[in-house]
Amino acid sequence: VFENDKIIVWEFVLDPGDTTPMHTHELDYLFYPIDGAPLQVFDVDGRDLGTIDAAAGRVFALRVEGDELVSVDDPKLRVPCTHAAKNVGPTRYREILVETKQ
Repeated sequence: VFENDKIIVWEFVLDPGDTTPMHTHELDYLFYPIDGAPLQVFDVDGRDLGTIDAAAGRVFALRVEGDELVSVDDPKLRVPCTHAAKNVGPTRYREILVETKQ
């Protein structure tokens, strides 16, 4: 959606039952679900890492620490930087994601 020397802004949509490709986050970021849904997260081996309640209107801020993404609000919440996510809800998921360049 937008990029400059400080940030990259993405819009992302995931229909019910769809899974993202395996991907790696290299930058700290936050995301804001516009249309929320539960997202099941998987590691590179396909192991289920749990489900995130990505409800509309919540803000999730994550920072890269080694090979993990760590929640700024709750450091106990961690997922691998490389992962996939599946929309396990009955409705479309849509978010705005803002990566910070460092």
